[in-house]
Amino acid sequence: MKYVFITGGVVSSLGKGLTAAALGTLLESRGLKISLQKLDPYINVDPGTMNPYQHGEVYVLEDGSETDLDLGHYERFTSVKLTRKNNATTGQIYESVIHKERRGDYLGKTVQVIPHITDEIKERIRAAASAGDYDLLITEIGGTTGDIEGLPFLEAVRQLALEVGPGNALFLHVTLVPYLRAAGELKSKPTQQSVAKLREIGIQPNILVCRTERPLTPEVRAKLALYCSVPLEAVVEEIDLEHSIYELPLLLQKERLDELVVRSLRLALPPADLREWEKFLQQILAPKYRVRIAMVGKYIEHHDAYKSVNEALAHAGAALQTGIDLIPVDAEEVEKRGPEDLLGKAQGIIVPGGFGHRGVQGKIEAARFARERKIPYLGLCLGMQIAAVEFARNVLGLPEAHSTEFCPATPDPVICLLEEQHQTVQKGASMRLGASLCRLVPGTKCQAAYQAMTTRERHRHRYEFNNAYREAFARSGFAVAGTTEDSKLVELLELTDHPWFVGCQFHPEFHSRPNSPHPLFSGFLREALRTPAG
Repeated sequence: MKYVFITGGVVSSLGKGLTAAALGTLLESRGLKISLQKLDPYINVDPGTMNPYQHGEVYVLEDGSETDLDLGHYERFTSVKLTRKNNATTGQIYESVIHKERRGDYLGKTVQVIPHITDEIKERIRAAASAGDYDLLITEIGGTTGDIEGLPFLEAVRQLALEVGPGNALFLHVTLVPYLRAAGELKSKPTQQSVAKLREIGIQPNILVCRTERPLTPEVRAKLALYCSVPLEAVVEEIDLEHSIYELPLLLQKERLDELVVRSLRLALPPADLREWEKFLQQILAPKYRVRIAMVGKYIEHHDAYKSVNEALAHAGAALQTGIDLIPVDAEEVEKRGPEDLLGKAQGIIVPGGFGHRGVQGKIEAARFARERKIPYLGLCLGMQIAAVEFARNVLGLPEAHSTEFCPATPDPVICLLEEQHQTVQKGASMRLGASLCRLVPGTKCQAAYQAMTTRERHRHRYEFNNAYREAFARSGFAVAGTTEDSKLVELLELTDHPWFVGCQFHPEFHSRPNSPHPLFSGFLREALRTPAG
């Protein structure tokens, strides 16, 4: 088993996750069976209860794990399907160690960071490595070198590298080489300081991946190599991407990153074959058509809050040779200004998932605007629920209809908790989570989009469509297009007299891939292309 440990220095948000994912693309295309893992130093057990403004979206895996958004990059850039073994946090590590101590597993010993916490971290890494028939595991350590909370993780991977021996582990450090405009030059000192921090811990990086907005000069490369004790060829430039994150594997291949890794780990592999990747990228960079899509959300100014939705649109757009002109719309602005001004030029409207009352009325107005103007609409999770509320109010004549999430006393709870959920008091991991089978209704637009009778989709929600309203909805043209396997819960709703007005209870964006766009996003964009811009 081979290991690549990815650390980050100088500042956060350098793109360690994308670097890990792109390296996975390159190694997988050379024939390696790889997996990826994220170790997060925060004390939360998982990001499920964290604010999207702080942490971006919560990415949900097949087994229902609520994880860091970097795992979305891992799955989109490679063929691997990840599980809870591929993400671990400080909260999980300490929780496990404390449970073991309470059970008496440590036989009365004093429980300490070394060896007990570090042993638990190593155990998590080995569990991810042995979870499948893998040749190599890429483990990304979150945070920035020097952060106090990251020290146990760095110590653990230092120990593990010693245990697996030379040629079986490699350290890749992603760092910032800033350009100072006043001085007119790139500065290597921040990277030198970051590597010095790593050396204090006992880690000497084998490769430097240098994030920069200007090309590295030969002089800067030579200085970094000398002062950071890495070969000159192991100073890899990762310049800001001009157009798309999907350029990154090709950029890193040009810098020979995969060749460096393969040689360092003593592997003999053929060159990476990225022809399919290049074809996909070309479709993104040179589309024949363009379409204007409005996304109505409550975290709209934070791009990472809807990361998977944005990528799913890009994937479907590439397949249709269509560029996406995304119009971010704050749902609260729709409440203040009305939909016409903000959505009038859109050829399609998406309302993504979310929690909490803020902006809900604006989303309801957006759904009404799309329904009445015959603008293609795709409602994801909460986006389906608010479309149901809007329909109940304005078509079924139930003006006080609502979701009990936002109005517990509503006389018409078209969206509500299941009976067994009423006693739930914990917020974390208490929702319907993970992948489950959905039965599609023959003859519906959704079934035609999927070209199948069943699908498996990932969920992350607590409230459900109230079955007491199923018949009334169907009679008025808002039909059930998909249910759970036992037919008890509604998974898909679609308007029968609308070009494309679909709401899904699940999150289709988590299953979209560059060369395999999700059918619901493809169907939505196909209709949006036929819709004249306002």
